[in-house]
Amino acid sequence: MASIEFQRQLQGYGLTTAHIFYHLPDHPRILQSYVWQDYDLAPDFPVLEKFLAFWRETLDGPLHSIQVAHRRLIGPNEWRKVDADFRLN
Repeated sequence: MASIEFQRQLQGYGLTTAHIFYHLPDHPRILQSYVWQDYDLAPDFPVLEKFLAFWRETLDGPLHSIQVAHRRLIGPNEWRKVDADFRLN
């Protein structure tokens, strides 16, 4: 059975990386960074939006800015069905 990540890629998901800058709760003038990575759908990014909603509701550090990079790992030209088995001793 294929992994969940591979199945998601076949459904159009791509690897999304978000570099999140936020203010420290105790020192609001200081910025801290956090890198988040998961499979998500561009351009709406529902998984990232869910994570950011969790951040706003649960965590104390207010968000400053977010940089997002997205890459579909498997494209239409890169995937094809192969009807052969190769066995090596």
